[in-house]
Amino acid sequence: MDIQRLGRIHYVEPIFEAAPTKTMQGFTTRHEGVSRAPYNSLNLGTNTEDILPSVEGNRNLFTRTFGISIEQLLTVRQIHGDDILVIDEPNLDIAHLTTLEADAIITNQAGLMLGVTVADCTPILCYDPVHAVIAVIHAGWKGTSLNISAKVVHGLAAIFNTSPDKLQIAIGPCIGPCCYEVDAVVANAFSDQKSIWEQSSTPSTSGHWKLDLAAANTAQLLQAGVKSENIQNAAACVCCQKDLYFSYRRDDGETGRHLGFIMLKEAN
Repeated sequence: MDIQRLGRIHYVEPIFEAAPTKTMQGFTTRHEGVSRAPYNSLNLGTNTEDILPSVEGNRNLFTRTFGISIEQLLTVRQIHGDDILVIDEPNLDIAHLTTLEADAIITNQAGLMLGVTVADCTPILCYDPVHAVIAVIHAGWKGTSLNISAKVVHGLAAIFNTSPDKLQIAIGPCIGPCCYEVDAVVANAFSDQKSIWEQSSTPSTSGHWKLDLAAANTAQLLQAGVKSENIQNAAACVCCQKDLYFSYRRDDGETGRHLGFIMLKEAN
C-alpha cells in the first residue's frame, strides 16, 4: 500500500484486485484538513475535543474529494466491543444510524461509504467481489480479544453467503508492537485465544508484553478461512510516524482520528 494523493487528501490505498473499478477504499493520513493543534489537521473523528465545525469541515472536504456527499459517509459510535451493524436494504436515515453503537459495519448497498475512525486501533476493510459486499472493522485490543475480525467473516458468510477464501482484506496503519506495551489485563482478555496471543505478543518487562494488533487480527482472519494472499497489511506504526498519523498513546489522548473507508460504487 502506498500513499496516494487525490486533490488535497493524502491517503493509503489498498488495491482489491478482483474488481478495482467497483470499489473505493483507503486509510487517511493526518494531512490537509482545517483542524488546529493538537488535532492538526485532517481530524475526522467526532469523538474528540476538537471543535465540531472543524471536524465537519474536514468531513466535507473528505467526501467532496472523493466525489460523494457527506450524507453518504456512515460512521457509528465505536465502543470497543464486537457488535456488528448490517445494512442489507436501502436506508435513507443515515443520521439515525450514526447514533448506533457498533465496531463493525457490513453492507451490500452501493453508494454508501462505510468508515471507522482510529488513532491507534486497527482499521480493517473487507470486500467480497463475488457477492458485492463490503465491511469495515474497528479492532483495538478489546475488539481483537473478542475476535471481532473472525465474527465479521462469519457474519458475511451467514448473511451474504460469502466464501472466506474469496474475501479480500486490507489492514490499515495502527500502533505497532514497537510502541504498544500492554499489561496482564490485556493478556488475560486473550485467555480464550491463547494461540493468537502467542503469535502476536512478545514478553517485555515483568508483567508486560509487546502486542502486535495487526498480526493478531491477521491470525484470526486466517483461522476464519481467509487466504493469506488476500490480506494486505499497511505495516505502518502510527505512533512512530507523527508526521503522518495521529496516535492516542503517543499524544496522551489529545489527538485526532484517521478514517478507514470503503464504498461499493455499484452492486452486482
